[in-house]
Amino acid sequence: MKTIGDLGDLRGKRVLVRSDLNVPLEQTERGATITDDGRIRASAPTIKMLSELGARVIVCAHLGRPKGQPDAKYSLAPVAQRLGEVLGNPVVFAEDTVGESARAAVESLEDGGVVLLENLRFNAGETAKSDEERAEFAQALAGLADVFVSDGFGVVHRAQASVYDVARLLPHATGGLVQAEVDVLRRLTQDPERPYAVVLGGAKVSDKLGVIGNLLGTADRLLIGGGMVFTFLAAKGLEVGKSLLEADQVDTVKGYLERAEREGVEIVLPVDIVAADAFSADAAHDVVPADAIPADRMGLDIGPESAALFASKLADCRTVFWNGPMGAFEMEPYAAGTKALAQALVDVTRQGALTVVGGGDSAAAVRQLGFADADFGHISTGGGASLEYLEGKELPGLTVLEEGDN
Repeated sequence: MKTIGDLGDLRGKRVLVRSDLNVPLEQTERGATITDDGRIRASAPTIKMLSELGARVIVCAHLGRPKGQPDAKYSLAPVAQRLGEVLGNPVVFAEDTVGESARAAVESLEDGGVVLLENLRFNAGETAKSDEERAEFAQALAGLADVFVSDGFGVVHRAQASVYDVARLLPHATGGLVQAEVDVLRRLTQDPERPYAVVLGGAKVSDKLGVIGNLLGTADRLLIGGGMVFTFLAAKGLEVGKSLLEADQVDTVKGYLERAEREGVEIVLPVDIVAADAFSADAAHDVVPADAIPADRMGLDIGPESAALFASKLADCRTVFWNGPMGAFEMEPYAAGTKALAQALVDVTRQGALTVVGGGDSAAAVRQLGFADADFGHISTGGGASLEYLEGKELPGLTVLEEGDN
């Protein structure tokens, strides 16, 4: 894949950058407030580089899941303001994506200037299943620019207009963020330094089955927490009470447990659980053994013995990938497991291990719990894309960049 350095002199050229600025927003009486600007900060270096090269930078991105038409609560306006603050220079905001406001904003750009287009998903063509509808929208987007830079790693697993179709219409390259993500993921999949542990959490085991299956041939240890662990406990014949359970996946998980044993991959499950009466910070809760969860309670975090066990299983690792919190970390009574795991990653990072936090809820969790991005080897901006890469799937937004320039 070509990089920005392969594009030649960009001064005065209009460069369309597909960034991932899908940040969490909190709606208040004063308007929308960004609660985690990690993706903005991660996207800024590529935009800043292009600006300093004298390009006329046109940033496009999506936010949330509007249904193909404008929706004020998903506007990128607050993102434009924050992006300007991070860059140290104002960012012009276009009030549409390919309409009059966008065209006027692009035409008024000077060398080094930056404009952010309104939410791509306000246009049905961005995510349309119809090739023709996507192509029509991609043509309009490509018409704004001379060159395309793909820098939204969180969307490269989607064959969407701004990710896939535009790259087929313009000379293109990867941005610094996508390049960094791919380089790290290659280190996780191609001869990783060992011992290599993968920590998986989050709500659903079904979201992670593909990556579990693929990693059983790569990782030395799989540590399982979060809501998905209860399907593993059920597969071992244990009572999980009212905990989150995907009953239709129990047999599949049994197969993975048997395969792991055959292949010598250690699967580490919690030995104690924080069990509560209800999914609430105010609910009565206690630490119980993982094999003695009361039938009328639900597990909402791994317990302290499990946190210590997980930390011990990571202590000698040279490579660690983590995707998914250990519990309902948004509620203080159930945040301890995730915080302890994050600290264990910080500790092995300081010992020289490569530690990768796999985006999404995991990235939000470590920041909410007081950790800095620099405490870890790499914080991914693409949870779903990272998982699909680790599954061995082909990612359309990457394969199109390998097809050669126009």
